[in-house]
Order: sequence, then structure tokens, then C-alpha cells
Amino acid sequence: MAEHNEIEEQDDELYEHYNFKAGRGQEPLRVDKFLMNFIENATRNKIQQAAKNGNIWVNGAAVKSNYRVKADDEVRVLFEHPPYEYLLTPENIPLDIVYEDDELLVVNKPAGMVVHPGHGNYSGTLINALVYHFDHLPKNSNERPGLVHRIDKDTSGLLVVARTEQAMTHLARQFFDKTSEREYLALVWGNVKEDEGTVEGHIGRHPKNRLQMAVFEDGSHGKEAVTHYKVLERFGYVTLVSCKLETGRTHQIRVHMKHIGHTLFNDERYGGEKILKGTTFTKYKQFVENCFKTLPRQALHAKTLGFEHPVTGEILRFDSPIPDDMELCLEKWRKYARHTEL
Repeated sequence: MAEHNEIEEQDDELYEHYNFKAGRGQEPLRVDKFLMNFIENATRNKIQQAAKNGNIWVNGAAVKSNYRVKADDEVRVLFEHPPYEYLLTPENIPLDIVYEDDELLVVNKPAGMVVHPGHGNYSGTLINALVYHFDHLPKNSNERPGLVHRIDKDTSGLLVVARTEQAMTHLARQFFDKTSEREYLALVWGNVKEDEGTVEGHIGRHPKNRLQMAVFEDGSHGKEAVTHYKVLERFGYVTLVSCKLETGRTHQIRVHMKHIGHTLFNDERYGGEKILKGTTFTKYKQFVENCFKTLPRQALHAKTLGFEHPVTGEILRFDSPIPDDMELCLEKWRKYARHTEL
């Protein structure tokens, strides 16, 4: 997704919120449909209204919503106000703080909480809470206060937050150098064949669905990504695995596990909310749908986080319990596996 930049004065003080370049293989497609593929939480109606108001530009000129995007077109969405994600409003949201000192804090993020403001999520985020509870947090390279790394909205678990410039630099370097420890628990579809293994493959934006990431094995696109997995429990049609990250790419575990044929349980964005393995019996279908209701998100939890303290040099390691929704879902599968011959 494009960077958010202020536009030159000839655009009448318009601010750029999005900027997309159509690929060379782009077939002619209405600009409203084109933007629906790129902007999360956008509705066709909102996009059409933006076009009507002159906020959608292609190759430097405002266009109507029926304009057909072609190969190499530059599509920009401009508004008279800066992007909301830069207007950080402090909000008194309680935080589950696992550890805190003058340099950093470790937070246990609940599922459903967005880490930083963005399109469609301008309040209620972890950053809104952080700027309320802590003054003068250092900004990262994306101007986001305190954030060293992030986890997805519907992923639960541990995050480290920097409180000083020194901590930000030191911690960011550890993540870049792959010296931090990050272990996740994931419930995935299918019976994972190997007891342990490594998934490698560059990760970048999906060429056709910009809300998804994809694996490019030949390294032609995206960035290097490495995930080490280990089977913890087998339930027949699903498997509980531990995933240790060597790199930290967007949706890394979700994309890597899908790539090897084991989509995360109830991961709607990647197709895991469908019954991907199992029988055709109605009773089984009802059982899985009950599991989906118990765990209404992708089954992913950032369980362990380890790193070197930026001042003392001490190795800190934190572990968080599996949240109730995921534990209840696992218990259902344990019982099912015990009482069923798979």
C-alpha cells in the first residue's frame, strides 16, 4: 500500500490517502471495482461517493467511478483532510501489561484489538491506548509511537513496546537481525504429515487480491520469510502446531501454513472458515460450526516473546496463556478426537 504523502498545492490542499499502480497485466476494470480489491473495509458505495466528490484521480486527473483502469495507470485517492491514522487520539482503554520498566513494556493483546489506526479502524487501537497511558513514546520509521512490531487484529498475544529512542533502535535491530524469539500457537486444517519442518518462500502482496499476501517460491517478489513449525497435538482433521518466526512478514504464519496445505482454522481471509477437512456427516458439520462460534477468528496466538533488554543486556522471555476462546476450541477437538475413529 502506498505511503501517505501531502500532495502539492495545485491539488488544492488535498492529501493522498492511497496510491496504487495497476500492473502490466491489468485487464480494463471499473475504478470502483479496482479499488474494492485494494482497500480493506471499503464499500462500493463509499468509493462511488468519493469519485462523485472528485476524490479519485487516475494519472493526475479526477475520474468518475465508471472509468476503466488499464495497465500502468496510477490510481490515487485524495481527500481534504490528512489520513485519520495520523490523528492519534488518546483513549482510556485498559491494557494487559505483562512487564514494564523505564525502557519498554510487554503487552498481552486480546484478539479483536487493532494494533495501529488505519482505514476503517481509527479508534480503539492499541496505539490509542498507549498514547493515553504513556507520554513521549518514540516513533518508529512509520511514525507510529512505541511500535517495534505488530500482530494482526484477530491474533492474540505478546507485543513489546519501546518507551525510549534507545529502546526503539535496539529492539528494532534485534527483530531485523532475527535474534528475537517469537513463538506462536496455531490450529491448522489437516493432519500435518511431518512432526516438524521449515517453510521458506518470499512473501508479498497477492497479485490479484491485495488484501491477501502470497508466497513467491522463486524469490521474484516480496521479502524473504522463514517459519519453523513443530506439531504439538494431532486431532485428525486439524493439528495444533508451534510456529517459530525467523522473519516477521505480514500474515507470515497464515500464508506459509496455507502454502503447505494447512490453512489456519477459521481464518476467513485465507479460506479457513470453510470445512476444509473431514466427513460429510451433518453431525460433523454442526460440530465444526460450533467450533467456529467458540473461536470466531483465526486460531493464532503469539505465545512466547524473547529479546535482549536494550540497557541491561539481560535476556527477557515472556510466555502468555492460551486465551479462553482458543482453549475452548482445542478442548472440543480433543473430545471429538477421543470419541471418533478418524
